[in-house]
Amino acid sequence: MLARAPHSLRAQAARIRVAPSARFVHGHGEYHHLPFQWPGKKRLSFGIKVTTFLVAGFSIPFVACKFQLSKSGAA
Repeated sequence: MLARAPHSLRAQAARIRVAPSARFVHGHGEYHHLPFQWPGKKRLSFGIKVTTFLVAGFSIPFVACKFQLSKSGAA
């Protein structure tokens, strides 16, 4: 649509400045990439808990598969 417009209109559209969007401005202070406050001095405890949670979640399908195979007598 702009290609069919007269040259003056195209030049005017090219001169329009768009204000940059205010990204990550939430009014809550500085930006944090995590949805929770990072534990200051409890990093080892936090790391162990996160690792345990992720390993448990990842191993559930394998445990279920082993259970089903042993139940059917295939393994």
